[in-house]
Amino acid sequence: MAFVPINDENPRIWIRYHFVTMALIAACVLTFLWQLGLSSREHDMAFFRYGVIPAVLWGNAALPAEAAVVPSPVTLFTSMFLHGGWLHLIGNMLFLWVFGDNVEDAMGHRRFIVFYLLCGAVGGLAHAASVPGSTIPTVGASGAIAGVLGAYFVLHPKVGIWGLLFGIIPIKLPTVIVLGSWIGLEVLNALTVRSEGAGIAWWAHVGGFVAGAVLIFFFRQSHVVLWDSRPGARIRRPISFASRRGPWGRR
Repeated sequence: MAFVPINDENPRIWIRYHFVTMALIAACVLTFLWQLGLSSREHDMAFFRYGVIPAVLWGNAALPAEAAVVPSPVTLFTSMFLHGGWLHLIGNMLFLWVFGDNVEDAMGHRRFIVFYLLCGAVGGLAHAASVPGSTIPTVGASGAIAGVLGAYFVLHPKVGIWGLLFGIIPIKLPTVIVLGSWIGLEVLNALTVRSEGAGIAWWAHVGGFVAGAVLIFFFRQSHVVLWDSRPGARIRRPISFASRRGPWGRR
């Protein structure tokens, strides 16, 4: 992509440590390391066992007994932790690292877990609905992470995002530009490019983003404002948290 995010100017306010975001990253990395230890056949079988296969999900096809180890609806969740390669993994985890902490901050740990899984499931369903007869397994956390981006867009459209333009030029742009252009391109690709031909589940990204933008209204904590609508609201910290310290310091 033309813009690679590396950091934002948005401090965490209510939760000092984003445990869930870090745990999700760790789970994806560990799963990928497990994948690397599989033989070629075992690796392919893992995708068929735990990836989302639209035709199987809708009941238009069935897996052989050796591959049908979990019910097809469960693959909407298991598929989130598998990735197709290093670039796929690193790209997804980078976005989760940059944007996930503030979304977790706005919801709390438990709500964020449910939110993340729901967005990923909606993304998987959106992809499956776009290619209902496909027998190609789809894997990756992209739908769930798109949900995180949708929530961040609604929460903090004015925040500056630091990134590398074309991978080399440092530049800061507001969220509304970074994520607005990202979802715009995803919609355009979803409407014009066949997912199977491109190897990318565009509709999973769109579905996850929309889910995140909607669900944030219900999952945010009561004190959290939307659209950066209260000046200074993002930098006020409860007195009880002021003296806490941690290995990462403040952002």
